[in-house]
Amino acid sequence: MNKRDFLKRSSLGVTGLVLAPSLIMCKEKPVVKTRIRTAHIGVGGMGKADLDAIASHPLADIVALCDVDSNKLSEAKQQHPNAKVFSDYRVMLKEMADDIDAVIVSTPDHTHAPASMSAMNMDKPVYCQKPLTHYVSEARAMKKLAKEKNLITQMGIQVHSFYDYKLATLLIQSGIIGKVHTVHAWSPKNWGYDGPAPEGNDPVPETLDWNLWLGTSSERPYKNGMYHPGNWRKIMDYGCGTLGDMGVHIFDTPYNALELDVPMTIKNECRETTGFGYPENNIVTYEFPQTNYTAETLKWIWHDGPGAPRDHEDLKLPGMDEATKTANTSNSEEASLEDKVSLEAKTASEGSLPEQGAMFVGEKGRLLLPHFMQLPQKIVDGKYVDISSEIAAISEANNLGEPIRNYDSEGPKHYHQFIDACLGKGTCSAPFSYASKLTETILLGVIAGRFPNQTLHWDSANAKFAEEEANQYLEGAYRDF
Repeated sequence: MNKRDFLKRSSLGVTGLVLAPSLIMCKEKPVVKTRIRTAHIGVGGMGKADLDAIASHPLADIVALCDVDSNKLSEAKQQHPNAKVFSDYRVMLKEMADDIDAVIVSTPDHTHAPASMSAMNMDKPVYCQKPLTHYVSEARAMKKLAKEKNLITQMGIQVHSFYDYKLATLLIQSGIIGKVHTVHAWSPKNWGYDGPAPEGNDPVPETLDWNLWLGTSSERPYKNGMYHPGNWRKIMDYGCGTLGDMGVHIFDTPYNALELDVPMTIKNECRETTGFGYPENNIVTYEFPQTNYTAETLKWIWHDGPGAPRDHEDLKLPGMDEATKTANTSNSEEASLEDKVSLEAKTASEGSLPEQGAMFVGEKGRLLLPHFMQLPQKIVDGKYVDISSEIAAISEANNLGEPIRNYDSEGPKHYHQFIDACLGKGTCSAPFSYASKLTETILLGVIAGRFPNQTLHWDSANAKFAEEEANQYLEGAYRDF
Protein backbone atom coordinates (compact mmCIF):
# COMPACT_ATOMS: atom_id res chain seq x y z
CA MET A 1 0.00 0.00 0.00
CA ASN A 2 1.44 3.40 -0.86
CA LYS A 3 1.57 6.31 1.55
CA ARG A 4 -1.25 8.27 -0.05
CA ASP A 5 -3.65 5.34 0.05
CA PHE A 6 -2.84 4.65 3.69
CA LEU A 7 -3.36 8.23 4.82
CA LYS A 8 -6.62 8.50 2.94
CA ARG A 9 -7.80 5.17 4.33
CA SER A 10 -6.67 5.92 7.88
CA SER A 11 -8.47 9.23 7.71
CA LEU A 12 -11.73 7.60 6.69
CA GLY A 13 -11.30 4.73 9.09
CA VAL A 14 -10.64 6.89 12.10
CA THR A 15 -12.76 9.91 11.37
CA GLY A 16 -15.65 8.47 9.43
CA LEU A 17 -17.85 8.53 12.52
CA VAL A 18 -16.58 11.89 13.76
CA LEU A 19 -18.18 14.72 11.86
CA ALA A 20 -17.91 17.49 14.44
CA PRO A 21 -14.81 19.73 14.26
CA SER A 22 -12.41 20.03 17.16
CA LEU A 23 -13.59 22.26 19.97
CA ILE A 24 -10.10 23.66 20.18
CA MET A 25 -9.32 24.55 16.58
CA CYS A 26 -12.64 24.93 14.80
CA LYS A 27 -11.75 27.35 12.00
CA GLU A 28 -15.08 29.15 11.99
CA LYS A 29 -15.33 29.81 15.70
CA PRO A 30 -12.46 28.75 17.96
CA VAL A 31 -13.64 27.71 21.42
CA VAL A 32 -11.01 27.67 24.13
CA LYS A 33 -11.35 24.90 26.72
CA THR A 34 -10.48 25.29 30.36
CA ARG A 35 -8.63 21.94 30.46
CA ILE A 36 -6.94 19.81 27.81
CA ARG A 37 -7.47 16.05 27.65
CA THR A 38 -4.46 14.34 26.08
CA ALA A 39 -3.94 10.94 24.45
CA HIS A 40 -0.42 9.53 24.30
CA ILE A 41 0.86 7.23 21.55
CA GLY A 42 4.05 5.66 22.87
CA VAL A 43 4.71 5.81 26.63
CA GLY A 44 8.09 4.07 27.01
CA GLY A 45 11.54 5.70 26.78
CA MET A 46 11.11 9.21 25.44
CA GLY A 47 7.36 8.63 25.52
CA LYS A 48 7.50 8.42 29.30
CA ALA A 49 9.43 11.68 29.46
CA ASP A 50 6.83 13.28 27.19
CA LEU A 51 4.01 11.90 29.31
CA ASP A 52 5.55 13.20 32.53
CA ALA A 53 6.15 16.66 31.04
CA ILE A 54 2.61 17.00 29.70
CA ALA A 55 1.15 15.69 32.97
CA SER A 56 3.07 18.34 34.90
CA HIS A 57 0.92 21.05 33.32
CA PRO A 58 -1.79 21.94 35.85
CA LEU A 59 -4.50 22.09 33.16
CA ALA A 60 -3.69 18.85 31.34
CA ASP A 61 -5.61 15.63 31.95
CA ILE A 62 -4.16 12.33 30.73
CA VAL A 63 -7.14 10.34 29.46
CA ALA A 64 -5.67 7.75 27.06
CA LEU A 65 -2.45 5.76 26.84
CA CYS A 66 -1.26 3.62 23.95
CA ASP A 67 1.80 1.41 23.56
CA VAL A 68 2.65 -1.85 21.79
CA ASP A 69 4.70 -2.95 24.82
CA SER A 70 2.37 -4.05 27.62
CA ASN A 71 5.08 -3.57 30.25
CA LYS A 72 5.50 0.11 29.36
CA LEU A 73 1.75 0.51 29.14
CA SER A 74 1.28 -1.00 32.58
CA GLU A 75 3.87 1.33 34.10
CA ALA A 76 2.15 4.35 32.59
CA LYS A 77 -1.24 3.12 33.77
CA GLN A 78 0.05 2.94 37.34
CA GLN A 79 0.93 6.62 37.11
CA HIS A 80 -2.39 7.54 35.50
CA PRO A 81 -4.96 5.05 36.78
CA ASN A 82 -7.91 6.92 35.28
CA ALA A 83 -6.58 6.79 31.74
CA LYS A 84 -7.88 4.18 29.28
CA VAL A 85 -5.23 1.94 27.73
CA PHE A 86 -4.77 0.66 24.17
CA SER A 87 -2.17 -1.20 22.14
CA ASP A 88 -3.34 0.10 18.73
CA TYR A 89 -3.45 3.86 18.23
CA ARG A 90 -6.06 3.49 15.50
CA VAL A 91 -8.45 1.86 17.94
CA MET A 92 -7.71 4.49 20.57
CA LEU A 93 -8.39 7.39 18.22
CA LYS A 94 -11.63 5.89 17.01
CA GLU A 95 -13.00 4.96 20.42
CA MET A 96 -11.80 8.11 22.20
CA ALA A 97 -12.52 10.62 19.45
CA ASP A 98 -15.01 12.63 21.52
CA ASP A 99 -12.97 12.42 24.71
CA ILE A 100 -9.55 13.73 23.68
CA ASP A 101 -8.47 17.26 22.83
CA ALA A 102 -4.84 16.75 21.79
CA VAL A 103 -2.54 13.87 20.84
CA ILE A 104 1.10 13.29 21.80
CA VAL A 105 3.10 11.06 19.42
CA SER A 106 6.25 9.55 20.98
CA THR A 107 6.85 6.46 18.84
CA PRO A 108 9.85 5.35 16.77
CA ASP A 109 10.32 7.61 13.75
CA HIS A 110 8.60 5.38 11.20
CA THR A 111 5.28 5.72 13.04
CA HIS A 112 5.39 9.51 13.55
CA ALA A 113 3.56 10.42 10.35
CA PRO A 114 0.94 7.63 10.27
CA ALA A 115 -0.10 8.31 13.87
CA SER A 116 0.09 12.11 13.62
CA MET A 117 -1.80 12.28 10.32
CA SER A 118 -4.53 10.07 11.72
CA ALA A 119 -4.94 12.43 14.67
CA MET A 120 -4.80 15.59 12.54
CA ASN A 121 -7.42 14.18 10.19
CA MET A 122 -9.66 14.18 13.27
CA ASP A 123 -8.85 17.89 13.80
CA LYS A 124 -6.73 17.13 16.86
CA PRO A 125 -3.72 19.29 17.77
CA VAL A 126 -0.56 17.17 17.76
CA TYR A 127 2.73 17.25 19.65
CA CYS A 128 5.11 14.93 17.77
CA GLN A 129 8.61 13.95 18.77
CA LYS A 130 11.57 14.76 16.56
CA PRO A 131 12.43 14.23 13.79
CA LEU A 132 8.95 15.07 12.60
CA THR A 133 8.85 12.23 10.07
CA HIS A 134 10.75 9.33 8.54
CA TYR A 135 10.29 10.44 4.91
CA VAL A 136 10.51 13.83 3.20
CA SER A 137 7.11 13.31 1.60
CA GLU A 138 5.57 12.79 5.04
CA ALA A 139 7.05 16.05 6.37
CA ARG A 140 5.48 17.99 3.53
CA ALA A 141 2.16 16.20 3.96
CA MET A 142 2.05 16.97 7.68
CA LYS A 143 2.85 20.63 7.09
CA LYS A 144 0.12 20.84 4.45
CA LEU A 145 -2.53 19.17 6.58
CA ALA A 146 -1.74 21.24 9.67
CA LYS A 147 -2.08 24.41 7.60
CA GLU A 148 -5.31 23.32 5.90
CA LYS A 149 -6.93 22.48 9.23
CA ASN A 150 -5.38 25.40 11.10
CA LEU A 151 -4.17 23.06 13.83
CA ILE A 152 -1.94 23.76 16.80
CA THR A 153 1.20 21.67 16.38
CA GLN A 154 4.59 21.34 18.03
CA MET A 155 7.65 19.18 17.34
CA GLY A 156 9.46 17.80 20.35
CA ILE A 157 12.71 19.75 20.44
CA GLN A 158 12.72 20.84 24.06
CA VAL A 159 15.93 22.88 23.85
CA HIS A 160 14.18 25.21 21.40
CA SER A 161 12.62 26.79 24.49
CA PHE A 162 15.82 26.99 26.57
CA TYR A 163 17.51 30.27 27.48
CA ASP A 164 20.85 29.71 25.73
CA TYR A 165 19.31 28.81 22.39
CA LYS A 166 16.90 31.72 22.37
CA LEU A 167 19.83 33.95 23.34
CA ALA A 168 22.08 32.63 20.55
CA THR A 169 19.32 33.23 18.01
CA LEU A 170 18.96 36.84 19.12
CA LEU A 171 22.73 37.41 19.18
CA ILE A 172 23.17 36.12 15.63
CA GLN A 173 20.25 38.18 14.38
CA SER A 174 21.67 41.26 16.11
CA GLY A 175 24.74 40.95 13.85
CA ILE A 176 27.21 40.12 16.60
CA ILE A 177 29.47 38.30 14.10
CA GLY A 178 28.09 39.85 10.92
CA LYS A 179 26.81 37.81 8.00
CA VAL A 180 27.38 34.09 8.57
CA HIS A 181 29.02 32.09 5.78
CA THR A 182 29.68 28.73 7.49
CA VAL A 183 28.16 26.64 10.26
CA HIS A 184 29.83 23.59 11.79
CA ALA A 185 27.71 21.26 13.94
CA TRP A 186 28.72 17.99 15.54
CA SER A 187 27.91 15.11 17.85
CA PRO A 188 30.09 12.07 18.66
CA LYS A 189 26.95 10.07 19.44
CA ASN A 190 26.69 6.87 17.43
CA TRP A 191 23.25 5.90 16.17
CA GLY A 192 24.75 3.99 13.27
CA TYR A 193 25.30 0.32 12.57
CA ASP A 194 28.04 -0.89 10.25
CA GLY A 195 27.36 -4.60 10.75
CA PRO A 196 25.33 -6.98 8.60
CA ALA A 197 21.59 -7.45 8.76
CA PRO A 198 20.76 -10.12 11.36
CA GLU A 199 19.83 -13.61 10.23
CA GLY A 200 17.06 -15.80 11.59
CA ASN A 201 14.52 -14.74 14.17
CA ASP A 202 13.87 -14.87 17.90
CA PRO A 203 10.62 -15.50 19.75
CA VAL A 204 8.62 -12.31 20.15
CA PRO A 205 8.19 -11.44 23.85
CA GLU A 206 4.66 -12.00 25.11
CA THR A 207 4.60 -8.38 26.20
CA LEU A 208 5.25 -7.00 22.68
CA ASP A 209 2.87 -6.76 19.74
CA TRP A 210 5.46 -6.99 16.99
CA ASN A 211 2.98 -6.42 14.18
CA LEU A 212 1.83 -3.14 15.72
CA TRP A 213 5.43 -2.11 16.43
CA LEU A 214 6.27 -2.58 12.74
CA GLY A 215 3.15 -0.65 11.79
CA THR A 216 3.32 0.59 8.22
CA SER A 217 6.94 -0.57 7.71
CA SER A 218 7.82 -3.78 5.89
CA GLU A 219 7.37 -7.05 7.72
CA ARG A 220 10.59 -8.30 9.31
CA PRO A 221 11.43 -11.14 11.72
CA TYR A 222 11.91 -10.08 15.33
CA LYS A 223 15.48 -10.16 16.68
CA ASN A 224 16.07 -9.69 20.38
CA GLY A 225 17.91 -6.44 21.15
CA MET A 226 18.08 -5.39 17.51
CA TYR A 227 15.07 -3.09 17.18
CA HIS A 228 12.85 -2.72 20.24
CA PRO A 229 13.15 -1.00 22.60
CA GLY A 230 16.37 0.94 22.07
CA ASN A 231 18.24 0.36 18.83
CA TRP A 232 15.74 1.19 16.09
CA ARG A 233 17.37 4.60 15.45
CA LYS A 234 20.30 2.79 13.83
CA ILE A 235 18.18 0.95 11.28
CA MET A 236 17.09 2.58 8.00
CA ASP A 237 13.54 1.22 8.08
CA TYR A 238 12.73 2.75 11.47
CA GLY A 239 15.03 5.60 12.49
CA CYS A 240 17.09 8.42 11.01
CA GLY A 241 20.52 7.79 12.56
CA THR A 242 22.46 10.28 14.66
CA LEU A 243 21.58 13.06 12.22
CA GLY A 244 17.87 12.46 12.87
CA ASP A 245 18.38 12.27 16.62
CA MET A 246 20.96 14.75 17.92
CA GLY A 247 21.14 16.57 14.59
CA VAL A 248 17.64 17.95 15.02
CA HIS A 249 18.53 19.46 18.41
CA ILE A 250 21.88 20.88 17.34
CA PHE A 251 20.70 22.09 13.92
CA ASP A 252 17.69 23.81 15.41
CA THR A 253 19.22 27.02 16.74
CA PRO A 254 21.48 27.87 13.77
CA TYR A 255 18.68 26.90 11.39
CA ASN A 256 16.20 29.12 13.23
CA ALA A 257 18.62 31.99 13.84
CA LEU A 258 19.65 32.20 10.20
CA GLU A 259 16.06 31.75 8.96
CA LEU A 260 17.10 28.98 6.59
CA ASP A 261 14.91 27.11 4.17
CA VAL A 262 15.90 23.77 2.65
CA PRO A 263 19.35 23.27 1.08
CA MET A 264 20.34 23.39 -2.60
CA THR A 265 23.01 20.68 -2.43
CA ILE A 266 23.85 17.87 -0.03
CA LYS A 267 26.92 15.61 0.18
CA ASN A 268 27.60 12.89 2.76
CA GLU A 269 31.12 11.55 3.30
CA CYS A 270 30.51 8.09 4.73
CA ARG A 271 30.95 4.38 4.03
CA GLU A 272 29.11 2.60 1.24
CA THR A 273 25.50 1.87 2.08
CA THR A 274 24.49 -1.57 3.32
CA GLY A 275 20.79 -0.90 2.84
CA PHE A 276 20.16 -1.90 6.46
CA GLY A 277 21.96 0.25 9.05
CA TYR A 278 23.08 3.86 8.95
CA PRO A 279 26.81 4.65 8.76
CA GLU A 280 28.46 5.09 12.14
CA ASN A 281 30.31 8.18 10.92
CA ASN A 282 28.87 10.88 8.67
CA ILE A 283 30.21 14.21 7.45
CA VAL A 284 27.35 15.97 5.69
CA THR A 285 27.92 19.22 3.81
CA TYR A 286 24.90 21.33 2.88
CA GLU A 287 24.76 24.49 0.79
CA PHE A 288 21.88 26.88 1.50
CA PRO A 289 20.66 29.94 -0.39
CA GLN A 290 21.18 33.40 1.06
CA THR A 291 18.99 34.81 3.83
CA ASN A 292 19.02 38.13 5.68
CA TYR A 293 21.61 36.75 8.10
CA THR A 294 23.96 34.85 5.78
CA ALA A 295 26.47 35.51 3.07
CA GLU A 296 25.49 34.90 -0.56
CA THR A 297 25.56 31.18 0.16
CA LEU A 298 25.88 29.31 3.43
CA LYS A 299 27.94 26.17 3.88
CA TRP A 300 26.83 23.86 6.69
CA ILE A 301 29.03 20.96 7.80
CA TRP A 302 27.62 18.27 10.09
CA HIS A 303 29.88 15.59 11.63
CA ASP A 304 28.68 12.68 13.78
CA GLY A 305 29.90 9.41 15.21
CA PRO A 306 33.00 8.42 17.19
CA GLY A 307 35.72 11.04 16.89
CA ALA A 308 33.46 13.85 15.73
CA PRO A 309 34.16 16.60 14.88
CA ARG A 310 36.96 16.41 12.35
CA ASP A 311 39.75 18.94 12.94
CA HIS A 312 39.15 22.21 11.16
CA GLU A 313 40.62 25.70 11.40
CA ASP A 314 37.15 27.10 12.14
CA LEU A 315 36.93 24.94 15.27
CA LYS A 316 40.19 25.95 16.94
CA LEU A 317 39.62 27.57 20.33
CA PRO A 318 41.79 30.13 22.11
CA GLY A 319 43.53 29.30 25.36
CA MET A 320 41.84 30.41 28.55
CA ASP A 321 43.12 33.48 30.37
CA GLU A 322 44.56 32.10 33.59
CA ALA A 323 43.32 35.08 35.55
CA THR A 324 39.69 34.21 34.90
CA LYS A 325 40.09 30.83 36.64
CA THR A 326 40.23 32.54 40.02
CA ALA A 327 37.04 34.51 39.58
CA ASN A 328 34.81 33.92 42.58
CA THR A 329 31.49 35.39 41.56
CA SER A 330 29.93 32.23 40.15
CA ASN A 331 28.30 31.19 43.41
CA SER A 332 27.28 34.62 44.59
CA GLU A 333 23.53 35.10 44.95
CA GLU A 334 24.04 38.86 44.58
CA ALA A 335 26.12 38.65 41.40
CA SER A 336 24.58 40.48 38.47
CA LEU A 337 23.52 38.68 35.33
CA GLU A 338 26.34 40.49 33.53
CA ASP A 339 28.91 39.14 36.03
CA LYS A 340 27.53 35.61 35.83
CA VAL A 341 27.49 35.37 32.07
CA SER A 342 30.90 37.03 31.79
CA LEU A 343 32.42 34.34 34.01
CA GLU A 344 30.52 31.48 32.39
CA ALA A 345 31.66 32.55 28.94
CA LYS A 346 35.30 32.22 30.06
CA THR A 347 35.23 28.84 31.75
CA ALA A 348 35.51 26.44 28.82
CA SER A 349 38.29 23.87 29.04
CA GLU A 350 41.45 25.22 27.45
CA GLY A 351 41.59 24.36 23.76
CA SER A 352 38.79 21.81 24.08
CA LEU A 353 35.56 21.91 22.13
CA PRO A 354 32.32 20.98 23.88
CA GLU A 355 31.38 17.37 23.22
CA GLN A 356 28.43 18.51 21.09
CA GLY A 357 27.64 21.88 19.64
CA ALA A 358 27.72 24.32 16.76
CA MET A 359 30.08 27.02 15.53
CA PHE A 360 28.83 30.01 13.52
CA VAL A 361 31.52 31.56 11.32
CA GLY A 362 30.81 35.13 10.22
CA GLU A 363 32.49 38.12 8.67
CA LYS A 364 33.23 39.61 12.12
CA GLY A 365 34.22 36.52 14.09
CA ARG A 366 32.85 33.22 15.34
CA LEU A 367 30.15 32.26 17.83
CA LEU A 368 30.43 28.93 19.65
CA LEU A 369 27.20 27.39 20.93
CA PRO A 370 27.77 24.34 23.14
CA HIS A 371 25.03 21.73 23.49
CA PHE A 372 23.50 22.30 25.96
CA MET A 373 22.87 24.71 28.86
CA GLN A 374 26.01 26.76 28.28
CA LEU A 375 26.27 30.31 27.06
CA PRO A 376 27.42 31.10 23.53
CA GLN A 377 30.97 32.49 23.26
CA LYS A 378 32.34 34.94 20.72
CA ILE A 379 35.83 34.44 19.26
CA VAL A 380 37.68 37.07 17.21
CA ASP A 381 41.26 36.75 15.91
CA GLY A 382 41.92 33.71 18.08
CA LYS A 383 40.72 35.31 21.31
CA TYR A 384 37.53 35.17 23.35
CA VAL A 385 35.61 38.43 23.36
CA ASP A 386 33.62 39.49 26.40
CA ILE A 387 30.00 39.84 25.28
CA SER A 388 28.42 39.89 28.73
CA SER A 389 27.04 43.39 28.21
CA GLU A 390 25.42 42.37 24.91
CA ILE A 391 23.94 39.29 26.57
CA ALA A 392 22.57 41.30 29.47
CA ALA A 393 21.03 43.87 27.13
CA ILE A 394 19.41 41.28 24.86
CA SER A 395 18.15 39.27 27.83
CA GLU A 396 16.52 42.34 29.33
CA ALA A 397 15.09 43.63 26.05
CA ASN A 398 13.51 40.25 25.25
CA ASN A 399 12.50 39.32 28.80
CA LEU A 400 14.64 36.16 28.77
CA GLY A 401 15.34 36.28 32.48
CA GLU A 402 18.45 34.62 33.85
CA PRO A 403 19.93 31.33 32.59
CA ILE A 404 18.60 28.36 34.54
CA ARG A 405 20.82 25.28 34.57
CA ASN A 406 18.19 22.74 35.59
CA TYR A 407 16.76 20.40 32.96
CA ASP A 408 14.01 19.18 35.29
CA SER A 409 12.55 22.67 35.47
CA GLU A 410 13.39 23.79 31.93
CA GLY A 411 12.50 20.60 30.02
CA PRO A 412 8.71 20.80 30.48
CA LYS A 413 8.45 24.38 29.18
CA HIS A 414 8.28 23.31 25.52
CA TYR A 415 5.43 20.90 26.34
CA HIS A 416 3.61 23.47 28.45
CA GLN A 417 3.84 25.88 25.54
CA PHE A 418 1.86 23.36 23.47
CA ILE A 419 -0.84 22.91 26.14
CA ASP A 420 -1.05 26.66 26.65
CA ALA A 421 -1.50 27.16 22.91
CA CYS A 422 -4.32 24.62 22.92
CA LEU A 423 -5.91 26.67 25.70
CA GLY A 424 -5.65 29.81 23.59
CA LYS A 425 -2.81 31.25 25.68
CA GLY A 426 -0.02 31.89 23.20
CA THR A 427 1.54 30.05 20.28
CA CYS A 428 3.99 27.21 19.69
CA SER A 429 7.59 28.01 18.76
CA ALA A 430 8.22 24.80 16.78
CA PRO A 431 5.01 24.24 14.78
CA PHE A 432 4.96 21.83 11.87
CA SER A 433 5.34 24.76 9.45
CA TYR A 434 8.85 25.19 10.89
CA ALA A 435 9.54 21.61 11.96
CA SER A 436 8.77 20.20 8.51
CA LYS A 437 11.49 22.31 6.84
CA LEU A 438 14.06 21.48 9.50
CA THR A 439 13.15 17.79 9.25
CA GLU A 440 13.32 17.86 5.45
CA THR A 441 16.82 19.29 5.67
CA ILE A 442 17.86 16.56 8.09
CA LEU A 443 16.33 13.81 5.96
CA LEU A 444 18.04 15.01 2.80
CA GLY A 445 21.35 14.47 4.58
CA VAL A 446 20.19 11.01 5.66
CA ILE A 447 19.32 10.13 2.05
CA ALA A 448 22.71 11.41 0.88
CA GLY A 449 24.24 8.68 3.05
CA ARG A 450 23.01 6.16 0.46
CA PHE A 451 25.17 7.92 -2.15
CA PRO A 452 28.48 8.47 -0.35
CA ASN A 453 30.72 11.29 -1.57
CA GLN A 454 28.22 12.26 -4.30
CA THR A 455 26.74 15.75 -4.39
CA LEU A 456 22.94 15.64 -4.64
CA HIS A 457 21.03 18.62 -6.03
CA TRP A 458 17.66 19.35 -4.42
CA ASP A 459 14.81 20.98 -6.31
CA SER A 460 12.65 22.27 -3.48
CA ALA A 461 9.91 23.68 -5.70
CA ASN A 462 9.27 20.26 -7.24
CA ALA A 463 10.33 18.20 -4.22
CA LYS A 464 12.79 16.01 -6.08
CA PHE A 465 16.49 15.46 -6.67
CA ALA A 466 18.16 16.12 -9.99
CA GLU A 467 19.73 12.69 -9.44
CA GLU A 468 16.77 10.44 -10.27
CA GLU A 469 18.12 7.42 -8.39
CA ALA A 470 17.81 9.32 -5.09
CA ASN A 471 14.11 10.12 -5.50
CA GLN A 472 13.01 6.61 -4.55
CA TYR A 473 13.99 7.37 -0.93
CA LEU A 474 11.74 10.41 -0.55
CA GLU A 475 8.82 8.20 0.41
CA GLY A 476 8.14 4.54 1.12
CA ALA A 477 5.39 2.00 0.65
CA TYR A 478 3.10 1.54 3.65
CA ARG A 479 2.27 -1.99 4.75
CA ASP A 480 -1.38 -2.77 5.50
CA PHE A 481 -1.20 -3.97 9.12
